[in-house]
Amino acid sequence: MNRPRHSGATRDLTSGPIARNLIVFALPVLGANVLQSLNGSVNAVWIGNLLGEAALTATSNANLVLFLLLGSVFGVSMAATILVGQALGARDAARAKCVVGTGATFFVVASLVLAAAGWLFTPAILTLLGTPAAAFPLAVAYLRVIFLAVPVMNAFAFAMAVLRGSGDARTPFHFMALSVAMDIALNPLLIQGAGPLPALGIAGSAAATLVAQATSLAALLALLHRRRHPLLPGRDEMHHYRPRPALLRAILGKGIPMGLQMVVISSAALAMMGLVNGFGVGTAAAYGVAAQLWTYVQMPALATGAAVSAMAAQNVGAGRWDRVGKIALAGVLFNLVLTGALVALLYLADRHVLGFFLPADSPATAIAAHINDVASWSFVLFGVTIVLFGVVRATGAVMPPLVILALSMLVVRVPFAWALRDELGADAIWWSFPLGAAVSAVLGVLYYRYGGWRQARVAPAGPATGTAADTGVATPAMDHEPLAPSASAPVTR
Repeated sequence: MNRPRHSGATRDLTSGPIARNLIVFALPVLGANVLQSLNGSVNAVWIGNLLGEAALTATSNANLVLFLLLGSVFGVSMAATILVGQALGARDAARAKCVVGTGATFFVVASLVLAAAGWLFTPAILTLLGTPAAAFPLAVAYLRVIFLAVPVMNAFAFAMAVLRGSGDARTPFHFMALSVAMDIALNPLLIQGAGPLPALGIAGSAAATLVAQATSLAALLALLHRRRHPLLPGRDEMHHYRPRPALLRAILGKGIPMGLQMVVISSAALAMMGLVNGFGVGTAAAYGVAAQLWTYVQMPALATGAAVSAMAAQNVGAGRWDRVGKIALAGVLFNLVLTGALVALLYLADRHVLGFFLPADSPATAIAAHINDVASWSFVLFGVTIVLFGVVRATGAVMPPLVILALSMLVVRVPFAWALRDELGADAIWWSFPLGAAVSAVLGVLYYRYGGWRQARVAPAGPATGTAADTGVATPAMDHEPLAPSASAPVTR
């Protein structure tokens, strides 16, 4: 495999300085996460100012559905990322192309079915969510266009995940920046109309997302084709797009549990919001603002988790178990420094930052500052969990992280806040965050140290040919060797 190039070729993450590779890989992922959050914030400003509160409420309800959709995409995309990384680490380009082809075909077919079903059942979905009557028709118009955009959004997310699995985080960042810039620019034009562009109202905001992501996806695929990217099957390799049943089972079998992690997080967030609402509008407003700030505090850990997962996957595929432990250590330290710095900054300047969201004399400002004082440091602990989960997932161990997350959030955090809300008041909710984070960090460290994740596997083993389409009868011919370490493989703990 060639050494990394700035042209966007695959990056070899099985050699070279670990800390430097981690920083170079994680920073573009962090930048992409920031851009996505800013995109949502700016679009909300456009909608709120141009269409009013009812439209903003409509998008908030529709975005709950979108978040669940993206959660399912996250899991399957992460499984594909791990498979690609392991294949490239093993220097098996044919197997990597099989992953890309099978994953791409699945995403296209599943997304088309999902888009059609979503379009038909949009009113029923919004009714189930209890969307307010004033916002209901606006939410229907918005969400139906979002469902039309689902195939493009899923394909774009999959393409970027595959590139990150190959060690290239820079190219996804550039095309995410293009998509965000177009989305922000097109929002007011398609909402109000300009020149030949019609005034589409709230549907124009969703249409802006569709146009922006479709354009970015087309440009990305054109660039990869022009570069003859090693992961993009050529004209004489179209057989790679024929799904291989065993490989598809591996992608879904590992992807669904990772997607369920997003469901656990969403469920806990909804339960906590319900508890917060019980303490009045001021407390709910304060919590909403604090949660906005936490979105940015969590970003370094999320970026680092994605980076260590891709790096560890390549090293697992290459059998470089001596480097896997060092990647985990570097990731944890990276998280402690970056997340710790953001939390410290929040402690020092939270009232100034809160002033952007709340009036200086608002009682909610003091409540939000208190919430940050109690809960914000917990994200340092939770970042440790995210990083270690990123490492263990690289071997295909996805169920234990899901179980640990469910225990810490649904068995510890939510019941603690609910049971003690009468005795401690709203503080029971705020203290449930560090408690849940501490439980997940301790269990995560114990599983990393003593768990069986080093013997986990993602893909089935078999003789490698990679030259013919799988018949679906026998075990797919994909692997040169098992992806899990043997009993004699060096293990870094």
